Amino acid sequence: MAQRRARVEVTETGVRIIRKQSKIAGWGVYAAEPINKNKRILQYTGEKISSAEADRRETKYQKKGQIWCFTLNRRWFRDGNVGGSTARFINHACKGNCYSEVIGDVVWIRASKNIQKGDELSYDYNTEGEAGMRCRCHPGCTNKI
Repeated sequence: MAQRRARVEVTETGVRIIRKQSKIAGWGVYAAEPINKNKRILQYTGEKISSAEADRRETKYQKKGQIWCFTLNRRWFRDGNVGGSTARFINHACKGNCYSEVIGDVVWIRASKNIQKGDELSYDYNTEGEAGMRCRCHPGCTNKI
């Protein structure tokens, strides 16, 4: 089986990132260059869906141990699994190096501190354990996402 090579991607804000196997879970997104604190890194994109549709899809996704739907507000969500950007591969961490910013129906992933080249990007999904999935941000973490 051929191994996929990690490829550098330049985001809509000009930040260079790489998607490759994660130390946390599955695929991850890594900084291909230093990223300054508060820099907009990339948008979390995907199909805009209703809250009811997000509930249906998330039930299916969570059975596979995945979370793809991002809350815009009480009525609307973004499903990163349908037409989503590389941001959908940024993993959860209780104390990540990024944060999300929702402006209208646009979701930005921003650096919460200075990020070094080679660091894996992560942010707190703020799910409050609703999915009941074990957090894997570091060995021994007892939180749920």
